[in-house]
Amino acid sequence: MAREHGGGPDGPEDTDGAADGPAASEDGGHAYAPRLPELLEAVFSVGTDLGLGTTLQQIVDTASLLTDARYGALGVLDPESGRITELYTAGLGDEERRRIGALPDGRRGVLGALVHEHRPLRSDDVTRDPRSVGVPPGHPVMHTFLGTPVRVDTEVFGNLYLTEKSGGRPFTDADDALLRILGAQAGIAISNARLYESALQRERWLQGAAAVTTALLTGTSRAEALQTVAEGARVLAEAAAGVILQSREDGGMEIVTVSTLEDPTGILGASIAPGSPVLVHLLGGEPVFMEDAATDPLMTTSVRHRFGPSMMLPLESGGRLIGTLALPRLRGGRPYTSADRQLATQFASQAAVALVLADAQHDREQLAVYEDRDRIARDLHDLVVQRLFATEMTLESARRRAAAATKAPEWSGDPDDAEEADGLLVRAVDELDSTIQEVRTTIFALQQPPADAPTTFRGRVLRETAGASALLGFQPSVHFAGPVDALVGESAAGRLLAALRGALAAAHRRAGVSAIEVEVDATARLPDGRRAVRLLVADDGQDDSGERRSPVTWQTPI
Repeated sequence: MAREHGGGPDGPEDTDGAADGPAASEDGGHAYAPRLPELLEAVFSVGTDLGLGTTLQQIVDTASLLTDARYGALGVLDPESGRITELYTAGLGDEERRRIGALPDGRRGVLGALVHEHRPLRSDDVTRDPRSVGVPPGHPVMHTFLGTPVRVDTEVFGNLYLTEKSGGRPFTDADDALLRILGAQAGIAISNARLYESALQRERWLQGAAAVTTALLTGTSRAEALQTVAEGARVLAEAAAGVILQSREDGGMEIVTVSTLEDPTGILGASIAPGSPVLVHLLGGEPVFMEDAATDPLMTTSVRHRFGPSMMLPLESGGRLIGTLALPRLRGGRPYTSADRQLATQFASQAAVALVLADAQHDREQLAVYEDRDRIARDLHDLVVQRLFATEMTLESARRRAAAATKAPEWSGDPDDAEEADGLLVRAVDELDSTIQEVRTTIFALQQPPADAPTTFRGRVLRETAGASALLGFQPSVHFAGPVDALVGESAAGRLLAALRGALAAAHRRAGVSAIEVEVDATARLPDGRRAVRLLVADDGQDDSGERRSPVTWQTPI
C-alpha cells in the first residue's frame, strides 16, 4: 500500500521535511541510530565535488547505498513547467537504460504524485498503486518504493526515488528518516554546486560574447559578422544549430545564416510565412521559447520537424530589429533552463549592439576610402592634368615654330632656331617624365590601405608628406627614382625620414611657400663611386635677399 506521509495510520504523523525532526522508534530512540556512522559518512561525502552533475550523481549513489536500494534516481525539475528535465540513476546498466528508452517526464504516475504534491511517498508494492501508470515496457519490475522531495532553500529542486530494497523487504521508517536527512544535506550541496556552476556558465557566456564582439569589430563583412554570431551562440548554448533570420519585404522572415554540425540541407533559405503567430512576438522584440519546435503551434517553418527545445531571440538595438537568433536543439534534447534562456537573451542583446557598431565601423572605413579617393582625384587633377596641359602647350608651340620656320623663304636652317625648338622639346620630355612619376606615386597611394601604417620606405615618405599637407595647406609633390624599397635599408630610411621631416617643418615656418617638391633617387652615386640614395627637398620660397632658395639635398650610402 502506498503511504503519503503527513498523518494517518500508514505512516508517521509529520514527515514533510527534515526540519520536522526524524522519525523515532518505540523506545524513544531514533530509528536510524544504529546506522548513524553510515549516515555521517554519507553526509560528509555529499558535496565534496563542486560540479553539479557530479554532486547529483553522488547523491543518488549515496542514497541507494544508505537504504540498501537496488535502484535509485534523482529527477531534476524545471521550475516553470514542473517536468523532469534530467534524471540521474543508480543501479541501471547500459542495456537496461537502452530498453527503457525515453526517460519519464514526471507528469503522471507515482513520480507525478511526488512532483505535484511535494510530499514524501512510501509504498510496499508500487505496482498495486492506482497511480502507477505509464511505465515503459522495458522498465525493470519494481515493487518497494521510497521517494522524497529535495529542496534547495524553499524551492523544490527535484525528487529522490528509491526502489527494490535488498531481500525484497519494504522500506522502513529508518530508511525514510535517513533519506530525509540526506535530502536536507543534498539541498545544501546542490545549492553550492548550482552557485559554482552558474558562475562558470555566466563566465563562459561573457567570454563568448566578448570574443564575438571583438571578432565583429575587426572589419569583417556583413555575412561574416552574422556567421560569427550564429557560430558563437550555437557553441555557447550547446545547440544543434545557430540560425539567423532576417525580415523579408513581404513581412515574413527568412533564414540567411546557418551554423550547424548536422546536415544543413534545407535550412538555409527556409522562411516563416507572413502572419505566422511567432512573428507577432519576434517583430515586437519579444523572445520565444519552445519545449518542442516540431509540435509547437507557434512555429511554421518547413524544417521545424528536425528540432526540439528551441529559443528564438530578437537581435534588437536602439529600437532597430536587425534579425532573429534561433538556437534549436535536436528532438528529445535537453530542455533549456531558465538560466540558459537568460544568458542567451543577454548574449543576443550584446551581439545586436556589436553588429550595429560593426556596421558603423564598416561605414566609416568606406567613407575613409571614398575621401582618400577624392583626395587622389584632386591630386591627379591639380598636379597631373595641369602638367599634361602645360606640356601639350609647349609641344604645340614647338610645332608651330618649326612649321613657321620651314615655310619662311629666308630660312636657311638657322642653328639658333633649331636649338630653341630642341630646348622646347627637351622641356616637354622632362615634364612628361615628371608627370609619369606623379602618376606612379598616386597609384601607390591608392593601393595603400587607409587604415594601415605603411611598412615600406616609399609608403613612409608618402605618409610624411601627406601629414605635412594638413599644416602646409597643399600636398607636396613627390618623385621616386629607382627601386627605393628594395635598396634603402632601415638605418638609411630612418636618417632620410628625419631629414625630410625637418625640411617640411622648416618650409612650413617660412612665409610665401606654396609648393614643395620632394625627390628620392635610389640611383645616385657618391664621389667615391658607391651607390647612394639622395633626398632632395625644394620649395618656391625666397631667402632674406629675395632670391629663390636652393634645394636642400641629403645623401647616404646604401
